Amino acid sequence: MTSIANRLKRLYGGHDMEWYRERTEYMSGFLTEERMEVLQRTLAKRTRYMTILTENTFHPQNASALVRHCEAFGVQDLHTVETCCKFNPNVNIVRGTDKWVDITRHDSTTEAIAALKGAGYRIVATTPHRQSCTPESFDVAKAPFCLVFGTEHAGVSDEIIEAADEYLCIPMCGMVESLNVSASAAILIYMLSQRMRLTEGIDWSLSDEENSELLFRWVMSSARDADRILERKFPDSIKR
Repeated sequence: MTSIANRLKRLYGGHDMEWYRERTEYMSGFLTEERMEVLQRTLAKRTRYMTILTENTFHPQNASALVRHCEAFGVQDLHTVETCCKFNPNVNIVRGTDKWVDITRHDSTTEAIAALKGAGYRIVATTPHRQSCTPESFDVAKAPFCLVFGTEHAGVSDEIIEAADEYLCIPMCGMVESLNVSASAAILIYMLSQRMRLTEGIDWSLSDEENSELLFRWVMSSARDADRILERKFPDSIKR
């Protein structure tokens, strides 16, 4: 499944703010004022300070849940490693949230770690098997961070464990050792995104350039037959 967000990023990514401004202004004429207000209000809460990496998520319902969690709590980017199985959200479960979240697919865990660390992210392995911090004690202000979720049965890989800068667990009070991927992700993404936004000194919001591109892509996702409408006014917009 190729996400709608990824398709639009491929077709329209890499332009300056004025390019996006002109086209957003034109395309917004095909949406209601209420719709534009929703897009702008949602965009104001979006972040790339926190991101997610998932390794070999097999079940489509878990893949779908991860996309929905990211969208619901304002996390713009979701990274995947698919060496054993495809990250393949179920369209009936994801319910269009792939329009609003960027999914970056990596060929290997090694590549994903290098890319994320190169972008300045701390690698935070979610695991009950190491001396860990909790969602309450994790230092959200230290630096941008990437939460890594492993497979449904084995958890995060040994490579992630070795490369991780920190470890994070959800303390259990019962006799179960851990929650499933979807439940763990929902709790951690919610708690840490809330703490991130409430902690002074964290510049968690998107840049003006990122806002311009995302608003344009979201407007395109919201308008029916958007590519054809845009080409009537700006015939050279789509990358060939």
